[in-house]
Amino acid sequence: MSKGKNRPLAACVSDSLKLYLKDLNGETPADLYDMVVSQVEKPLLEIIMQRAENNQCRAAQMLGINRNTLRKKLRDHGLN
Repeated sequence: MSKGKNRPLAACVSDSLKLYLKDLNGETPADLYDMVVSQVEKPLLEIIMQRAENNQCRAAQMLGINRNTLRKKLRDHGLN
């Protein structure tokens, strides 16, 4: 897969995860699912909130989630 602006997000995540696991030097990762979700979710929320000009209704619509769910996620990541 070529690197650049058209590179699929899944490929970027996959490469980052492989590097993370390699850097563990054989140690067993813990809470990997929660770590990956939080690492992806926070920048996603930040970027969408910027794009929506901090309009939570518009951001929730862009994300395809309920506004109350968005508000909870923003609070959980300290983005409120």
